[in-house]
Amino acid sequence: MEHSKPSAAFVGASWFALLLGASAYLIGLWNAQMQLNEKGYYFTLLLYGLFAAVSVQKSVRDRMEGIPVTNIYYGLSWFAVISALLLLFIGLWNAGLALSEKGFYGMAYALSLFAAIAVQKSTRDSFGDESKSHGERRFFRRSAEVDN
Repeated sequence: MEHSKPSAAFVGASWFALLLGASAYLIGLWNAQMQLNEKGYYFTLLLYGLFAAVSVQKSVRDRMEGIPVTNIYYGLSWFAVISALLLLFIGLWNAGLALSEKGFYGMAYALSLFAAIAVQKSTRDSFGDESKSHGERRFFRRSAEVDN
């Protein structure tokens, strides 16, 4: 499957959205009147969610391009995204925050996850041809070695 390289505007907008969402979330967390363990919980959820979103995007794209992805990794990636979102929802639902603060954290989190997917996509599209051909050669070389 052939993908065109993303425009500079798309790449820039993706990175800007990621930095904006993550920075807003982290600045809000830094200034929040929460205990340190609560801040740690929400910080860990941001890291977990970002990693999970990138992992899902990569595994979905790999499958679309015929690159092998194990079912367990694919399933775990989706489980990670869903659990990160569920944990954030439960945490915010039970938090003693104003509704506007809960909305702020939810929107900053959603923007960060969406932007992380866009950044991963644009990065892969920008460097996909060179790394894909190298990766395919390495994969097929290993496959041929196993067959022999």
